[in-house]
Amino acid sequence: MGAICPKGKISKARRDKRKAQSWQIPLANLIVCSKCGELMRSHRACRSCGSYNKREVLQVGDKKK
Repeated sequence: MGAICPKGKISKARRDKRKAQSWQIPLANLIVCSKCGELMRSHRACRSCGSYNKREVLQVGDKKK
């Protein structure tokens, strides 16, 4: 058989540890809000002022308990 056969069984834990390294989830890209200057995720409305693309799209107010 020669080089075709594997040298030994690779356990599921060892295999999964190796495969987990290449599928890491990247961190979210943060940008500075153009209206208030807070950090926010790109292509989403700002949580602190409610603006998107220099327009107010959400009304942000105090949460009532």
